[in-house]
Amino acid sequence: MEALIKAAQFILSLSILITLHEFGHYITARMFKTRVEKFYLFFDFLFPFPNLANFALWKKKIGDTEYGLGWFPLGGYVKIAGMVDESMDAEQMKQPAQPDEFRAKKPWQRLIIMLGGIIMNVILAFAIYGQMLYWYGESYLPAENAKYGYACDSTAQKIGLQDGDKILSYDGGKKFKSVNTIGIDLLLNDAKSIEIERNGEKKSIYVPPTIYKEILATRGADFVTPIVPCVVDTMLPDMALANAGGKQGDQIIQLDSVPINYFHEFKRNLPQFAGMPVTIVALRGADTVSIALTVPDSAKIGFMTYRYDQYFEIVEKKYSLLASFPAGIAKSYETLVNYIKQFRIVFNPDLKGYKQVGSFFTIAQQFAPKWDWVRFWNLTAFLSIALAFVNLLPIPALDGGHALFTLYEIITGHTPSDKFLERAQIVGMIIIFALMIFALGNDILRLLGLN
Repeated sequence: MEALIKAAQFILSLSILITLHEFGHYITARMFKTRVEKFYLFFDFLFPFPNLANFALWKKKIGDTEYGLGWFPLGGYVKIAGMVDESMDAEQMKQPAQPDEFRAKKPWQRLIIMLGGIIMNVILAFAIYGQMLYWYGESYLPAENAKYGYACDSTAQKIGLQDGDKILSYDGGKKFKSVNTIGIDLLLNDAKSIEIERNGEKKSIYVPPTIYKEILATRGADFVTPIVPCVVDTMLPDMALANAGGKQGDQIIQLDSVPINYFHEFKRNLPQFAGMPVTIVALRGADTVSIALTVPDSAKIGFMTYRYDQYFEIVEKKYSLLASFPAGIAKSYETLVNYIKQFRIVFNPDLKGYKQVGSFFTIAQQFAPKWDWVRFWNLTAFLSIALAFVNLLPIPALDGGHALFTLYEIITGHTPSDKFLERAQIVGMIIIFALMIFALGNDILRLLGLN
């Protein structure tokens, strides 16, 4: 059921992104009185082979445009008359250009039509982020506000970080915005040092480039986590702690013979007792209680500690409707910059970031297992920015490739031949298809535990 809910959210998000992207091309084409023959959500052929499995799940012609829903759900397109596109309609290009065709328009008009989809994706991201900030505001825990310091995983310990270190900044004063992004921030910004406070003394720790491969492998998930007291907040029913009589508010101070001060200490020590009976000592108000239980083989006894806002000063920002617009633009810009940095990592041979490239299956996994509109819209805004950037790449068959040829025409005054454009389109579609196969291969290898 969770997989179906994730898939449904992904398909809805993809449908919104594709429809609005193609609408950007459609509306700019109409603006310059260019005929649009088809407007399809999803492909009505087996991409990238325009002559295979040609059928639509639904279609209806209104005016001179056929609107439809294709069967191949990995994209969509508008067929603009007089343009070499996914449909590879070479016969039309052999006929004399008509006034309402793409090729009859001025180069600057064609450029705007080509960029219309990208512009629409950027506008969509602005709108979503702006509305999310208006309705929900923004809250986060700044890195320096984790007053108990951080618990460090084995990767963090390799560079000299220790449990209890308070993380202040990186590269001589650059601030981490949130406790949840420290590892990724170091990776994306190729940080050379991290500034900490240890036992009241400030230190600078060198971050070797070799460590980033390990951070990338885990996506920085547990590189460092804020230290919090080991106090029971919620318990899962029918699991070990609840069945043994644990109570909300219990502060665990001992696990069998191991003294416990903080939650990370309990979490690290529990696996050694998997399958064994233990006694947990906890403070319950003014009393000290003992809780006897058997630790499951999973080494999970079924409780969570209090949220960060119970212990730390959370930064909360609220935005008026007017303020949400520039804030949405700023967040979109920040998202784009970070995405470009991630894109750069893919081509870093030392980090082997290409192994992290995933297909649509990886993207679908990012959605919540239960329907979550906040996460849905945040992911849709991110994917809209990503789609805009990828489409801007100068690869034939992408909007950026078409725009590049049009810019060449504007600058040089020479128009690429239809035959050249057809061959470039074929090459571009092969490149895109190959990248899709590569990403799917990565997903399969990850599923098999080989990547």
